[in-house]
Amino acid sequence: MIDQQRGQRLRIALLAVGVALLAFSVWMGFEISSVARTSAPFMFGNISSVPANHVGLVLGCSPSLRDGRPSPFFLGRVSAAAQLFQAGKVDYLLVSGDNGSVRYDEPTQFKTALIAAGVPLDKIVLDYAGFRTLDSVFRARDVFGQAKFTVISQGFHNERAIFLARHHGIEAIGFSAPDVQGFKGMFAHAREWIARARAVLDLRVFHAEPKFHGPRVHIP
Repeated sequence: MIDQQRGQRLRIALLAVGVALLAFSVWMGFEISSVARTSAPFMFGNISSVPANHVGLVLGCSPSLRDGRPSPFFLGRVSAAAQLFQAGKVDYLLVSGDNGSVRYDEPTQFKTALIAAGVPLDKIVLDYAGFRTLDSVFRARDVFGQAKFTVISQGFHNERAIFLARHHGIEAIGFSAPDVQGFKGMFAHAREWIARARAVLDLRVFHAEPKFHGPRVHIP
């Protein structure tokens, strides 16, 4: 009799866990799909249609692939940012990326490439603590004083950044760099689902904050 009761309690517990996991999966699926829905009205891919903003937030990435060749994600973002600036759609470019060690410095690499693309040095501002998209978006507001800006990255990345920004009242729009084709593009899109799940948990569950805040930096 005792073994039967234990077995029944175990089955009930497993059923409860299964129901909870199913409910969590449904909720996560809905929340992840809301990233694109939330961002869609604020996404632009045509230079003539994107509204003007004082600052364009360039989201960092690795400048090169493992074999040493330039990253197509990096080249696309540099090109899009330079086009946006030269068209008068932004006055300044805030480059936010990872500078976790002396040997890895995304913002400086972007700065060098942007200058080569015709953007004046005094129109580029660097954020060395953009370790994650969440950090880049929140620091643009809290450290660099921008409650309204244009995010510059590939489209799938812009969607997540705008989702994070709009959730916290930041008036962000996105100007999309060309998407990357082939295996690297497919891999990035697959990895994006994990990143979106983390973004949802950061906002809804953990209420995550940037790794570093720091003193205010004035953009003229």
